[in-house]
Amino acid sequence: MRFATRTFLWSILPFAALLAGSFWAVQDRVLLKVRERLQSSVKQTQASLASMRSQTEHRNSQLLRAVSQNPALKAGVQLVLGARRDPVARRTLEDQLLEIGGELGFDFLLVSDGAGAPLAAVMRQEGKLRALDLSQQQPPRQGYFTTAGRTYQVASVPIDEGRENLGSLSVGERFDLSAVPGPAVLIHDGKIVETSRLSTPGLPLQEAESGLRNCGGDSECEIQLGGATYVSTPMEIPAGGYEVRSLESLDAVTGQIQDILQNVFLVAGVGAMAVAVFVSGLSSRSIVRPISGVIERLHESAKTGELPLFDGGKERIHEIRDLAESFNRAAASIQDGQDRLLRANVEFIEALANALDARDPYTAGHSQRVSQFACRLAQAMGLSAEQTHEIRIGALLHDIGKIGISDTILQKPERLTSEEDSIIRQHPCIGRRILEGVRGFHPFLDVVELHHENWDGTGYPRGLRAEETPLAARVVKIADAWDAMTSNRPYRQGMSRTQALAMIRKVAGTQMDPAIAEVFCTLWENDSLVRLSQAVGEPVPVDLPQPVERKDA
Repeated sequence: MRFATRTFLWSILPFAALLAGSFWAVQDRVLLKVRERLQSSVKQTQASLASMRSQTEHRNSQLLRAVSQNPALKAGVQLVLGARRDPVARRTLEDQLLEIGGELGFDFLLVSDGAGAPLAAVMRQEGKLRALDLSQQQPPRQGYFTTAGRTYQVASVPIDEGRENLGSLSVGERFDLSAVPGPAVLIHDGKIVETSRLSTPGLPLQEAESGLRNCGGDSECEIQLGGATYVSTPMEIPAGGYEVRSLESLDAVTGQIQDILQNVFLVAGVGAMAVAVFVSGLSSRSIVRPISGVIERLHESAKTGELPLFDGGKERIHEIRDLAESFNRAAASIQDGQDRLLRANVEFIEALANALDARDPYTAGHSQRVSQFACRLAQAMGLSAEQTHEIRIGALLHDIGKIGISDTILQKPERLTSEEDSIIRQHPCIGRRILEGVRGFHPFLDVVELHHENWDGTGYPRGLRAEETPLAARVVKIADAWDAMTSNRPYRQGMSRTQALAMIRKVAGTQMDPAIAEVFCTLWENDSLVRLSQAVGEPVPVDLPQPVERKDA
């Protein structure tokens, strides 16, 4: 284990133990607060239900006593009792119930005879009271019942004429569980028939029903629903197969007090980390920091390939200073060797290019001139030193593939045949195959292979268009074409500068990159390349007649 790691661990472990102890200390308080919160919520819900039921029963009992004495209602009941199968008598009684329900706001009204058989009933459907088909449904006279996904609370009162009992009047209102202040569910015969508006959205009802059946009547229990823990407590509700139970998410309640935990652990964590950082900083500053700095810079040098130099004079530890100085001496020696190797590589490349050009006295110095022109053009375009170096070496090597072309074809004074032209067009690919197996020459392969590609895609060997050809290859192409046009050949006289500039502008946009071509022409017009030509010993092109041009120029 590294020294810095050991130092850090010895610093942080005591504070980690402190955090763990704090967690266990507050855990009991968290659980206690959750239980208190749930019990308070259940008590509030129970009180709300009891109040709601008491108010409903009191209101209904007063109204029922008054309504049951309604003469019109009694007359309607007597009419139906005298002609049970008469639809007109039944509709008359239903109309009376519709009128009573509309005035008093009941959701359900039922008239039964003395034996409990229903005579007529109306129910609120889609916001409007409508007559109920008693052949399809038999509502109870007392208690609760559920229909069409709604639960109704029903109360009844006798209808008497003197000492004679005509029947009973039952009225009901919808049991609104949404009025309950806490999360709750209404259960009928083990099935959840309604949930309060505060219940968890998307509650898995079948899973909840299965869990609640195992709760055991009057006891409080915990159930797992959808990966979350819920606490359920029974509430006061009349019998008849109906039951209301609270169903509150323990995770949700715990989430409400997460701020307390976050504050406690945030303060403890920040304090512990601050002390740990301070202690580890004091213990590792003199040794770990300088060594880490050396390692970090060595990692960076692995990416760049260049060994860094270290300022060891600032280090207070003698051994660290000696290490830095020794490393600096080694780095300087390696850098000197790399510089000599680079110079040797460049000299080798120049010698290789000169040897290639020496095969034909008419092309002597061609690669050197192309490299000089291309570098000057790259500088005028504002390219980076790395890009300019790639162009310089690539230009020196651009015709290396002609090593694989016969002298009979290269030095032929007449126009090449189509077969000979096809052979000489192979030199870019030959050059790439020669160099791609040599380590360190990969950056120059594009120039060697693609310096004969045209802007409009008619070049070779790949037929690339526009910027599909790499920038370095497009720069070298113009310099190569310029030297070919302005140099004398056994089969033609070189062009004058005026003719060559006109030709460059003519083929710009078809064979050459128009933007690069314009920069190149501007350099000649400003005499920048004239001075360069004189410096490298090349005669400046003069105005001469233009002879027939050979295909491989």
